[in-house]
Amino acid sequence: MLDAGIDKLISLKEFTDASNGYLVNDDCVVGAEVFVCKEKRAAKAEFLSMSYYSFTYKHVWNVENFSKSDAILDSEPFTVGNKKWKIVLYPKGDSNGKGTHISLFLALADPETLPPRSKTCVEFSLRIVYRMNRKTNHCQKGTTPTNGWFDASSPSWGWSHFIALDTFSKAGKGDFVKDTCLVEAEVTVHGNSQIV
Repeated sequence: MLDAGIDKLISLKEFTDASNGYLVNDDCVVGAEVFVCKEKRAAKAEFLSMSYYSFTYKHVWNVENFSKSDAILDSEPFTVGNKKWKIVLYPKGDSNGKGTHISLFLALADPETLPPRSKTCVEFSLRIVYRMNRKTNHCQKGTTPTNGWFDASSPSWGWSHFIALDTFSKAGKGDFVKDTCLVEAEVTVHGNSQIV
């Protein structure tokens, strides 16, 4: 129970003195005025739960007919941290890298299933691995993993300019082995946040 008040309003001597009018015929009347104020603004709280044991999951996606594809390619969904993820590849670039770069992203596979006003903190790295004339090559953006908050309004993170198309094709003059490359994602979910 929540109590509010003043613990020493008047002394007992003053209260029992009949000339003060607090006691009349050994009776007293006690009253209270209560004022209810409307709150000006609803309070917000954000709950952040961080994973004590975070582990890194590596997903490898085999992309065939890589050089011939103009379509947006999605990997099969994979699960990390109780969420489904996918790799999104634009072999000829997305709207920002169209015709000049390969674009590569990590995305939530089904962002519409997230609880309202929630987000997930993720550390990830993406790379493309390909074989040219029996030699394995790879390209990766940056040397350290990237951190991002994924939510329904920002369901994907990555690079529109992952690697220039001409740099990629020059990286190994000759033919891709079976026109295939591997796209790898290393994903660590560190925590979740929800505003209530």
